[in-house]
Amino acid sequence: MRSIRRVVAAGLVGGAMVMTAACSSGGSGGGGGAKADIGAGAAPTSASAAPTSAAPKVSQAKVNIEPKAGSVDVAPGALKVGATGGKLTTVKVSDKTGKEVPGTIAADGLSWTPTTGLSVGTAYLVSAMAADADGAVAEADSNFTTLTPEALAKAADNVDNDATYGVGMIVSVDFSKDVKNKEAVAKAITFDTDNGTVVKGHWFGDRRLDFRPAEYWKPGTKVTVHYRLKSVEIAPGIYGTDRDEPFTIGRSQIATVDAAAHQMTLVSAGQTSQLDITSGSDDHPTWNGTMVIMSKEGTVRMQSSTLPGMSGAPYDLQVPHSMRLTTSGTYFHGNWWARNGVFGGDNVSHGCVALKDAEGGSDSSAAGKFYAGSMVGDVVIVKNSVKKETLEPDNGLSGWNIPWSAW
Repeated sequence: MRSIRRVVAAGLVGGAMVMTAACSSGGSGGGGGAKADIGAGAAPTSASAAPTSAAPKVSQAKVNIEPKAGSVDVAPGALKVGATGGKLTTVKVSDKTGKEVPGTIAADGLSWTPTTGLSVGTAYLVSAMAADADGAVAEADSNFTTLTPEALAKAADNVDNDATYGVGMIVSVDFSKDVKNKEAVAKAITFDTDNGTVVKGHWFGDRRLDFRPAEYWKPGTKVTVHYRLKSVEIAPGIYGTDRDEPFTIGRSQIATVDAAAHQMTLVSAGQTSQLDITSGSDDHPTWNGTMVIMSKEGTVRMQSSTLPGMSGAPYDLQVPHSMRLTTSGTYFHGNWWARNGVFGGDNVSHGCVALKDAEGGSDSSAAGKFYAGSMVGDVVIVKNSVKKETLEPDNGLSGWNIPWSAW
């Protein structure tokens, strides 16, 4: 029995081997051929049947990145990514923390532009790809570090966070250094408004930039000023800082002073009233033109000795309810020392506009009530003064005297 089982087993093994050989693609049919087929697959019958692989296609596109890899002390605005022979498909710029710099590929696919400025003193990685007309892709990488500023320029303005201002408010920015790149600086200060009000800047010299809309603000407008100067070269080697400043426009108040009639028409929150005033004398006339309340200063010491070329009796007075209208010293204030009949009947001041008041200031006086109801940014218009010329637009917040087309 054992011998029979051995014969049967041997026959089964032999049958398996034959079947294996029969499944091959056509060798000699020997056992050695079967082992080779199992280990390496079927062999080609001739050289002409061997599979071929096409050479990788070289893209005609080329990606160009500036600055080159390893660059240091790079200006934040120096990054350029472009393509020739094809179009950019992806561009990624990130700092060492992985934070990406947002940007857009141009419609023609030939360039990429960041939508925010790069930060100074920061290392960046750049990777970009472009494809040619056949879809073949080229790619390039770079890394660089932006410069560390030699100094910072302060940009101080006249706006407080979350404050409320009158409809004539002009945002005035003063720089601590002469600004060389004025266009770049102006573009880096932007205004968001909740009603679409457009705001534009105007330079006065090399250090002052004022912003206003085409017309007075609409009451209730919510405004945020965005300063993005950290990556802007204000002057060679000098950069600014970033911050946001929100404020609100309050009710409308416009005071129109008729110097010849010694009267003021006040339109506040839709209510109109007439008040008797006195303004600048013939020797010291008040400026004509549109002014804006710059600050509410309360009681101010005013001295004739501070006025160049002042004629008439000298004075040294504590003046209540004082609100500054110009840098040169024009105020709207209370007057307690003038004789009876001056208000509404004569102009006796040294260039200021005044309402009747009591010594030390009275909240119930015409001046006290006007002071209490006024805010920085309110408009004061003077007309019919014997002073023929209009005040300069940079004397205080007087930019409303420039037409929008020239602003």
